[in-house]
Amino acid sequence: MSGHFPFSGTQGTRYGLAPRMTISAFFEKNQFGKELQESYYKWWYDWAKAFVEQDADLKATMGLRFQHYPMGQHSEHSFHLNDKYWASCMDDLGGFIRNLILPKLDHDAEHKLEEEHEKLVAELKAKAADTYEPVPDVGHFRHV
Repeated sequence: MSGHFPFSGTQGTRYGLAPRMTISAFFEKNQFGKELQESYYKWWYDWAKAFVEQDADLKATMGLRFQHYPMGQHSEHSFHLNDKYWASCMDDLGGFIRNLILPKLDHDAEHKLEEEHEKLVAELKAKAADTYEPVPDVGHFRHV
């Protein structure tokens, strides 16, 4: 599955190539503004939450993660993200999906998910034409 979703790659994450950068680049490539980034995140959040609620093991062990929206360690702040809040939130959720949910999917479920994802991206890209504002020429994840 690696490469089919912006959060699914793992190569290089130990060496500073954080998935949030890949997700940020995905948002930029598709010209998703903040509202569309949140829509993209919300779609994945709802999908993952529904999957967790249907899986007895995940519901028992990970169900608490979905008591708050958005989920993850970056959900309470964006102090150093330079307007890339949803990329970091998607990184947290995407890691959860990549490591715990995708391995549970069979071949047909993977392809169905890929098709639904392609439809979502197409819908959001259609909305993006009117609302997109280019990102500034500063680092997206500076801590100062």
